[in-house]
Amino acid sequence: MKKTLLAFFTLTLVSGCATLTNDPTVPVAMSFSDGSNGRCTLENKRGMWDINMPSTTQIRRSDDALKYRCETEDGRFANGAIDSTMGGKIVASAVFLDLGIVDAITDKHREYPASFVVPIAKVNQ
Repeated sequence: MKKTLLAFFTLTLVSGCATLTNDPTVPVAMSFSDGSNGRCTLENKRGMWDINMPSTTQIRRSDDALKYRCETEDGRFANGAIDSTMGGKIVASAVFLDLGIVDAITDKHREYPASFVVPIAKVNQ
């Protein structure tokens, strides 16, 4: 009985921490609103990524916005930011294990949307 109870509490504690259960990166699929091709530079405090558009890229989780600077093949530009959100595992971590301190340091409780469409101005004709 004691072993079962101990195993239950251990499992509960470990499952509450995003640092132990989340990867440091999250995949983000990006494309232009008009379907064109191009390149983007993505940046947050954890890193910088230069990507082709459209594509899916592994982005390091962070508590700040993912800034993008993009250019289509025909020379149109788009700039902006994608806000990160807080995952639900931080709440369990705060209650069960470490008051959320480890997750706050590593940002593994943060998420970006799985896909994002960069708004781009239409070609003037």
